[in-house]
Amino acid sequence: MNEAYAAARKVAPMVRAYFDCHRRKALESGTDRLAPMPDARAIEAIIEAAFWASLRREEGHVTRISLAFLPRQDAQDPILFERPLPLEAAALTRIAPAVERPGIHLGVWHNSTDSAPPPAGDGLSVWGATRGIPFLCFVVEVAAPGLLVIKHHNGERTRKFINVAVIEGDQIKMVDERMPERPDSPQFVRSLLQFDSPGRPSVVTIVRVAISMREHGRGGTLLIVPAESESWRTSILQPMPYAVSPPFDQLAGLDSTAGAPTIAAIGGLTAVDGATLLNSRYELLGFGAKIVRQPGSPAVGQVVLSEPIHGAAPMHVHPDELGGTRHLSAAQFVHDRQDAVALVASQDGRFTLFEWSPADGMVHAHRLETLLL
Repeated sequence: MNEAYAAARKVAPMVRAYFDCHRRKALESGTDRLAPMPDARAIEAIIEAAFWASLRREEGHVTRISLAFLPRQDAQDPILFERPLPLEAAALTRIAPAVERPGIHLGVWHNSTDSAPPPAGDGLSVWGATRGIPFLCFVVEVAAPGLLVIKHHNGERTRKFINVAVIEGDQIKMVDERMPERPDSPQFVRSLLQFDSPGRPSVVTIVRVAISMREHGRGGTLLIVPAESESWRTSILQPMPYAVSPPFDQLAGLDSTAGAPTIAAIGGLTAVDGATLLNSRYELLGFGAKIVRQPGSPAVGQVVLSEPIHGAAPMHVHPDELGGTRHLSAAQFVHDRQDAVALVASQDGRFTLFEWSPADGMVHAHRLETLLL
């Protein structure tokens, strides 16, 4: 049996309210093939099981699993177990090596053969595994020991799942969906948050590059500069160690899941010391670039820091407080080149987008790791 996990009980009603709201909107818009809704008790049980499994190891390996709440009838081409597994940490840890690859979900449902959910409180079990799940399917993913991501399918193959909340130990971060309504919200953030609005393919591509940047775990910086101007060169030490000529243009125009090797290659370049540069047409200009302060420009003193989670108010901080040299140099670059954007991944998994805020008259730093997990 799983032990009680206080964060699971606390977050379950909030998650239920989120799914209730979006299910209602989906039905009003005529969306069909919606996933069934878990009640708060089922949400709590699935989160508890995932949390305790995340703290266990199988032959020294960290448990990485994804649990999806749906009956087997709603899954696409599922693998069905002859005997369902109990929704318990020990059982999940044992099966984890078989299902740890991205995109594989363990199917969780009530201990009943019917597709309709029985009364609240009925036990849950794992009936098998699947890659295909319906729109608004409740998913809990184990990202690291003690780190869980609650998310759902957005109904499109072209974009990542939509994150609803991140739980780390006893800390709960509910994603603030109102962020796209703010006038200072960048297109990148809107693409991650507005699951009912697909966003421009080019922005989705950068989202995929950002995820790749985090995955290599070495940290890195990606700068996006205007294609119609060369003024950014005065903020880069010349010559650039790994300049690309002519610009590599295979990143532009990628859609759906196409171009995964290209995405991985660009993300991998950011692991090299220095910054990787793309222009606004998403053509690769070079990597390993050293950022320098624009001649005559003052050192950046403060930036506005925000995070798209409930209860996180914007604050003014020094760039040093965000991480270190990468963050300071990225903030300086955007301070000097107000038409550019900088994305910085830290080795510890933090991810920050820097852009100029005309409203604040300074650089705005958006903490985004909650959305990229």
